[in-house]
Amino acid sequence: MNTETGGASSVRRVAIMAGAGFVPGMNAVVMGAALAAGELGWEMVGIRDGFEGVLHPERYPDGGLVTLSPQLAESLDPGGRGILGQSGRVDPFHVRTIDEDDMVQEVDMSDELLTRLKAERIDAVISVVGSRGLSIIYKLHRKGLNIVGIPRSIENDVAATAVSFGFNSALSFTIEMLDRAREAAQSARKIAVVEVLGAQAGWIALQAGIAAGADAVLIPEIPCDLQTVAERLKEKMTPSRDYGLVVVAEGVQFLDSPQARADKPVAASLKASLSPLATGEAGEHVILRSGQAAQTVASRLQLLIAEETQPLVLGLWVRGGAPTAVDRQLGLAYGAGAVRGLNASKNGVMVAFVPPDIQFVPLAEAINKVRTVPADSLFVKIAQSLGICLGGKL
Repeated sequence: MNTETGGASSVRRVAIMAGAGFVPGMNAVVMGAALAAGELGWEMVGIRDGFEGVLHPERYPDGGLVTLSPQLAESLDPGGRGILGQSGRVDPFHVRTIDEDDMVQEVDMSDELLTRLKAERIDAVISVVGSRGLSIIYKLHRKGLNIVGIPRSIENDVAATAVSFGFNSALSFTIEMLDRAREAAQSARKIAVVEVLGAQAGWIALQAGIAAGADAVLIPEIPCDLQTVAERLKEKMTPSRDYGLVVVAEGVQFLDSPQARADKPVAASLKASLSPLATGEAGEHVILRSGQAAQTVASRLQLLIAEETQPLVLGLWVRGGAPTAVDRQLGLAYGAGAVRGLNASKNGVMVAFVPPDIQFVPLAEAINKVRTVPADSLFVKIAQSLGICLGGKL
C-alpha cells in the first residue's frame, strides 16, 4: 500500500478528530497540530465528536467543524477538557441508526463520510485513536482517504510505539491511588486487592505496582497461580507487618486449577436474556466486567491465607484529571509530528514515539496487534529483583 500523499503541495486544509473514550490532555495534541499547520500556512479544522461532526453536522448549532486557528490553539488549556468532544462510537462502517420499524440497525456510512470530507475541501485527516480506531482509519485509508494516525491508549497497548498518548497520565494517577490504598490497608490491617486497567496488557499494573511497592502484581501476560500468591503473602506478612497490597490487571488470567474452575460463575438470567452475539463472562459482570478480577482474587486469597482482604477498583477513574507534564509534551510532539508527516507526503501511517525520535509506521504494521509485556521486559526484571510476586512465570 502506497504511503505517499502524492506531494505535500496538495495539502492545504487538514482536519483532526479524536476517537472514543476520554484521555487527559487531548487539547495538547490539537495545539501541536494546529500550531504546526499554521507555520506551514495550512488551515486546520477540528471534527466534533469523532466523525459525528461530518456525518451529522445538523446536530451542532454552530456546525460540526471548528476552525483551529493558531490564535485559538495558543489560547487552549492543555489540561482542559478536549475542545473536540468525545463520541461513544467512532466507526463510520457501523453507524447505528433507527429504521422504519423503530429498530436499531448498523449501516455503512464510510462512502458518505468520504464524500462529505471532500465537499468540505479537507485534503487530509489526523486521527487520534486507540487500537480499534487504527483499524478503522486503515480501512478508510484503503478507500482513498489521506490520513495519519496518532496512538492514544491509557493501557499503552498500541503496537509499534513505545509510549501511547495518555498512558503516563493514567500511570501517575494509578500510582497515587495505589499509595493511598497501601496506607489504608496498613491502617486497617488488611490486604488491599486493587484492580487497575489492563484488559490485554499489564503495563499499568506492573509499572504502578513497582512504584507503589506492591507485594504482588498480576498481569494478563502471566497466568496466575493464586496458591503461589497466597504463599508469598504468608511469607511477607508478620505481626509487625500485618497488611498487604496486591495489584491486579482487569484482564488477569488464572491457571486452570480445580479451585479456579470452582470460582467461575454459572450462567445468569441476564446472560440468558442476551442475544447469541453477546460476549463477556456470565454473572453480574456480563455487561460491565469492572471489578470481577479484584473480587475473584480477593475472595480466593482470603480463603487461602485466612486474612481479611478488601477488593478495590480504580476502573475508568484514571481517565480523568489533568495530563502529566510528560503527556503534555508528548501530545504536542504527536500533533506536530502528524503535520510534519503530511508535509513529508506520508499517508496511511501512524506517528510513533521511538525514543528519542518521532517516526512514521505504516498503519498495517500497527493494527491487529497488542503491545504486551514481554518476558525480557526491564520492568519484569525490576519487579523480580524487588521481590514482587508475579503469580507465575512468563
